[in-house]
Amino acid sequence: MGTAHAPSFVTADDPWVGLNGGLEAQLAGLHREIRAKPELATIDRIAVAVHDSASGRLRTFVESNIGSRPFDRFSDRLELHPTLAAVATTGIPFINNAIGGDPAGGDGLNDRLRSLGLRSRYIVRIHRSGTLYGFIFFNSGRPGFFTEATVAALTPYRRLIDVLVVGTLTSQRTMLAAVRSALQVSHYRNEETGAHLDRMSRYAELIAQTLAARYLLSDEFVEYVLQYAPLHDIGKVAVPDHILLKRGKLLPEEYEVMKTHVAKGVEIIDAMIHDHGLEALPYRDLLRNVVAHHHECYDGSGYPHGLAGEAISLEGRIVAVADVFDALTSQRPYKEAWSNDTAAAFLRAQAGRRFDPACVEALLADPEAIRDIQQRFRETPGGFGLAALRHRAAQAAAC
Repeated sequence: MGTAHAPSFVTADDPWVGLNGGLEAQLAGLHREIRAKPELATIDRIAVAVHDSASGRLRTFVESNIGSRPFDRFSDRLELHPTLAAVATTGIPFINNAIGGDPAGGDGLNDRLRSLGLRSRYIVRIHRSGTLYGFIFFNSGRPGFFTEATVAALTPYRRLIDVLVVGTLTSQRTMLAAVRSALQVSHYRNEETGAHLDRMSRYAELIAQTLAARYLLSDEFVEYVLQYAPLHDIGKVAVPDHILLKRGKLLPEEYEVMKTHVAKGVEIIDAMIHDHGLEALPYRDLLRNVVAHHHECYDGSGYPHGLAGEAISLEGRIVAVADVFDALTSQRPYKEAWSNDTAAAFLRAQAGRRFDPACVEALLADPEAIRDIQQRFRETPGGFGLAALRHRAAQAAAC
């Protein structure tokens, strides 16, 4: 895994669990400050979950705990959680000062909180101009903790966390919007469909979630893999039409030009960060690595730098597997879709050569999740651009 953003966990004997850098590190610092106040000393957990308006799903994002994390890598539809849905709709915070067991047919969240000794909770939404960004959760091991007085003492910190989260997500979304605008302008000359980008980013998220325990990855890291994966091929906007749109096989010298889309992509990302004043963009190195490393091969035969093994960033290795799997299992003007089993056999045959074996197995470990992604993000008629699209066909043979 690349070292630019490697998880910086505290030692095993430190009670502060889950410090991964970025917003999570800021949240942990605030948590320490909050607990230094006698009236707030038993706030044992602060967490933020983000809401994905495109899918209607709620995902754990960052948190700071005394003890274990109750909901690592949790993702579910908001509509399945009536309490949270009510907070989202009304804006009225929710307080439960006597967390009990879940009723029959409940979602199991109360049971998990109780199992870790948490007895009180306070939930507020993060909301701006009609947009739900997510929720902030405060938990205490003391029953009856969230009184009018403790909520008032907590309010300045709650507002600061709200501002930090919105600022972080806004800068992320500004970057995504800028890059996607460039992709949209050039859509007619780019073979990637919107559905392809949706699927491959969810495959990347699935791989990252599966590898999280092995690599000590935070939910924050997984979230940014999901958000930044679709930007991997931004550099194709700089490839000349006579090469990108060529219908026949590329000549060797043309293929060399095609490969420059990786370096061009990094240049475009750096320029957009500078032009939009996003030098503080969260996980900026992760974004650059997604663009820079998605054509590197595990055995060192890829491009542009011929990196091998863990010299390739983890996010680059993840996106390489996610991108090729979706390309193989999708119908394109130049080919029929492969079955999931056939594509899985190809990935396994190339594991250790083109692909990181751990990333391959992480994706293929959950066939049902793959089918769910394919069902949710199906191609729509007429979804292809006007490009010749032969480059993707050649990718399976590259490396």
